[in-house]
Amino acid sequence: MGAARGIGTFVVWDYVVFAAMLLISAVIGIYYAFAGGGQKTSKDFLMGGRSMTAVPVALSLTASFMSAVTVLGTPSEVYRFGAIFTMFAFTYFFVVVISAEVFLPVFYKLGITSTYEYLELRFNKFVRLCGTILFIVQTILYTGIVIYAPALALNQVTGFDLWGAVVATGVVCTFYCTMGGLKAVIWTDVFQVGIMVAGFASVLIQASIVQGGMSTILNDCDRGGRLNFWNFDPNPLQRHTFWTIIIGGTFTWTSIYGVNQSQVQRYISCKNRFQAKMSLYINLVGLWAILICSVFCGLALYSRYHDCDPWTAKKVSAPDQLMPYLVLDILQDYPGLPGLFVACAYSGTLSTVSSSINALAAVTVEDLIKPRFRSLSEKSLSWISQGTSVLYGALCIGMAALASLMGALLQAALSIFGMVGGPLLGLFSLGILVPVANSVGALVGLMAGFAISLWVGIGAQLYPPLPERTLPLSLETYGCNITHNATDLLTTTEMPFSTSAFQVHNPVRTPLMDNWYSLSYLYFSTLGTLVTILVGTIISLITGGRKQNIDSRFLLTKEDFLSNFNIFKKKHVLNYKSHPVGDGGTDNPAFNHIELNVTDQSSKIKGTRL
Repeated sequence: MGAARGIGTFVVWDYVVFAAMLLISAVIGIYYAFAGGGQKTSKDFLMGGRSMTAVPVALSLTASFMSAVTVLGTPSEVYRFGAIFTMFAFTYFFVVVISAEVFLPVFYKLGITSTYEYLELRFNKFVRLCGTILFIVQTILYTGIVIYAPALALNQVTGFDLWGAVVATGVVCTFYCTMGGLKAVIWTDVFQVGIMVAGFASVLIQASIVQGGMSTILNDCDRGGRLNFWNFDPNPLQRHTFWTIIIGGTFTWTSIYGVNQSQVQRYISCKNRFQAKMSLYINLVGLWAILICSVFCGLALYSRYHDCDPWTAKKVSAPDQLMPYLVLDILQDYPGLPGLFVACAYSGTLSTVSSSINALAAVTVEDLIKPRFRSLSEKSLSWISQGTSVLYGALCIGMAALASLMGALLQAALSIFGMVGGPLLGLFSLGILVPVANSVGALVGLMAGFAISLWVGIGAQLYPPLPERTLPLSLETYGCNITHNATDLLTTTEMPFSTSAFQVHNPVRTPLMDNWYSLSYLYFSTLGTLVTILVGTIISLITGGRKQNIDSRFLLTKEDFLSNFNIFKKKHVLNYKSHPVGDGGTDNPAFNHIELNVTDQSSKIKGTRL
């Protein structure tokens, strides 16, 4: 390895720990396949029978957000650009409040399985179809990156077999999603959060022991300029500043938490609306804990390598590999702990992928199959849901093979979410917040938002922004025991951040590239959302949006907010007046006999009896 002290390698115990993690996940899937009579209806399979409580759902939301992209990406982000990433703590707070108070009440009172059903209720079938297709494409792309990225990073540092890992994670995931449905997804997530926390904790504790306490780590980082919390530069071209993180980050993450099927599906599976809101607020605490852990891991990384950067010294070939490198460096004397860290990264992957697969199955069944074939029985729908799970599992593994051709990972993942999520968030906001919006406006708005996001997003991939926009902090190698000539030191500062295979090496920078394409990647989503809302509202007004008569259930109303305070009244009345409960007191609209404008009454009610 070149340095005076080599780093460790993987031993048998590490593989044992990793295999145990996969095994337990699979066992949970088998358990939920047979527990409580199995997955009789597609509703059981896709919504957990709407019987979940807040804490497991909250942990599950945290887990699926916390993919390996977070475990490997955030620490190296902090190592290279400093701790300003911590500002995301504020972002998460805003995101959770917006999701719980704006989007959740509307989705919950309508009792829908797929968020895209809402688009049909509020606009029309065609808008629903557009939303669905966008979601499916986005999720498969994203899931491919999530499976492939950690496999690559871990493979290059630990020699962990690349395609073995990809296929193993893909297969185990598909297995427990198909066997156990949403309940298995939620409970495996709870188990995987535990593993992630353990993995982070082992790295943090050992790092602070090796470095001589937290104070040493913080002092090193302070000297290296890594504690740059305050950067109030309002320039939208700077990659991370207080404003891009608060404003851009809020839009990017709201499109994931507020309207993304894989998240919404989970909090709609709660028993009642109070539990659903609680799950989001508890999940906020989890998000903060994980953010703090990963930022501290990044600071520990810097403290350990502040005078000998493994990336410049060519010991690792990409920033995402710094974290596994650190683990093998400091945990080499404890067999099994590096395996725990790998299990931690993979738990992140498994939980994200499993929720994506379940969400894709839900969307396919609810939005593409049910409307076409109305005569299907619940039993066959349940089989179809399982079949689509297998199909999407295979597709995601295929996407992982494609992702092997793409570059820097955290950026790519967030850019995809930004480019597709922004316009979708705009579409739902139009429906929920803008009473005058109609289907023409919604469609034109969606197209406009999508076109602009794609233009900026693809432009930024082709012509990556200059280093003075991204502000990477300096990395030193003077402490390494290798003789370096001065030219090597210059390479780090000029390394562009996006290493995509499609980069155009073009020395001539046009004003378009320097200003428009250099927009902070966090603003892609904001741009898409605002363009969609603006264009949608204007077009709706032109095409007579004022005249339409909309059921207030499809909009956010005063009652939705005020009903938060019902908890303080004597009687616990959480149900809506429009749905009297004849069903033994379940206050979940999905289980009431009075269905919302459903055409096929009889099959619905048969299917929802627990």
